Amino acid sequence: MSSLFDPIQAGDLRLPNRIAMAPLTRNRAPGAVPTGLMATYYSQRASAGLLISEGTAISHQGQGYAHVPGLYGSEQLDGWKRVTDAVHAAGGRIVTQLWHVGRVSHTSLQPEGQAPVGPSAVVAKTKTYVIDETTGQGRFEPTSMPRALAQQELPGIVHAFAVAARNAVQTAGFDGVELHAANGYLLDQFLKTGANLRDDDYGGSIENRARLLLECTRAAVDAAGGGRVGIRLSPVTPANGIVDADPQPLFEYVVRQLAPLGLAYVHIIEGSTGGPRELPERPFDYAALRSAYRMAGGQGAWMVNNGYDRDMALRAVESGHADIVAFGKAFISNPDLVHRLRDGLPLNAWDTSRFYGGGAEGYTDYPAVHPG
Repeated sequence: MSSLFDPIQAGDLRLPNRIAMAPLTRNRAPGAVPTGLMATYYSQRASAGLLISEGTAISHQGQGYAHVPGLYGSEQLDGWKRVTDAVHAAGGRIVTQLWHVGRVSHTSLQPEGQAPVGPSAVVAKTKTYVIDETTGQGRFEPTSMPRALAQQELPGIVHAFAVAARNAVQTAGFDGVELHAANGYLLDQFLKTGANLRDDDYGGSIENRARLLLECTRAAVDAAGGGRVGIRLSPVTPANGIVDADPQPLFEYVVRQLAPLGLAYVHIIEGSTGGPRELPERPFDYAALRSAYRMAGGQGAWMVNNGYDRDMALRAVESGHADIVAFGKAFISNPDLVHRLRDGLPLNAWDTSRFYGGGAEGYTDYPAVHPG
C-alpha cells in the first residue's frame, strides 16, 4: 500500500513524495517576464514532490490575463531559467504549464488589439484580469468576442505548443511540461460542445473535437519526450463558461488516445475547479476514466486535484484512487505544506485579496514552521 509521502516515478520524473503544487495564476510577471520574486516564491515550495508552474502562455495570442508569464521570448526564457535554477538549488523539481487561453482573453491583451481566438465565435461568459493603464491597478473585465480559428491556422497552434515545450526543457531548464487542456481554455474549448460549433475536421464528432488536443500533445511529446510531458483535464468543470453535452465518452476517448504516448502523468480536476467536487447535474465516473486509461496501456501517474485535504489525500493514495494529489490554495499560504501535511500541523490561512497581482505581500511572506 502506497503512502502520500512515498517517492514515485512519473515518467522520467523521480518525485520524492506524491504531493504536487497545482498551477496557480498569481499575475506577478509584468511584461510576461518571470521575476526574481517568482524565483523566491517557487523555491520556497521546492519540498513538493512536483511543482507545476502557473499557466504560461505559448504565444502572445495565447495570453489571456495581465502580468502572466510567457515562453515565447528570450527575456521570458531567461527569467524562467532563474526560477528553475532556484528551484533546483533548493532540491526541487518543476514543470511548466503550457497555456493557450483561446477565447478567455481581452482585446487589450492581444497582439495589435485583435480579437481573441477560439474554435467558434462564441463568447466566454466569464471575466479576465486586465491592468488599467491610467491607474496601474488591476481589475476584472468581461472577455471579448472571439473569432473562429480557420482550419489552416491550427498547424500553427500545434507548432507553438511544440516550440514552447522544447524551449521549456532545453532553454528554460524545466524538468518537463504540462499541457493545459482544462478549465475552458483553448484545448478544452475544442473538446466541448458548448464552445465548439465547427463543422470541419475539428468539430462535430468526439474524434474531431479531440483532434487538436491530441495533435498538440503528440507535438509536445516529440519536442520534450513523453516522460517529461503531462496533461491537465477537467471533464465537468463549468469554469470560464464551458460545458459539454456528454463528457464521459468524450474523456474516455481522450485518455485512451493519450495512453500510448508514454506521458509522465495525467492530471484530473474532479468536479468544479475551485468549487464543489460533486455536480449532481453533471455526474462523472472518475474511476471509469482511470480504468479506461490503464486498460488502453497508459502508464503515467494519475494525479487528482480539487478540494483535497490531508485525510482525503491520504485515503486517495492508499486506496489506489490516485498516485499523486495536487494542492492549490494551501500551497499559496504554506510554503512548507509537505512538512505540515506529514506532521499533521495546522495550516496558515490564505489571503484571497492578495491572490492576483501585487508584490511580496501575500506571496513570499507566509511563514514556514521552521524558517530556513
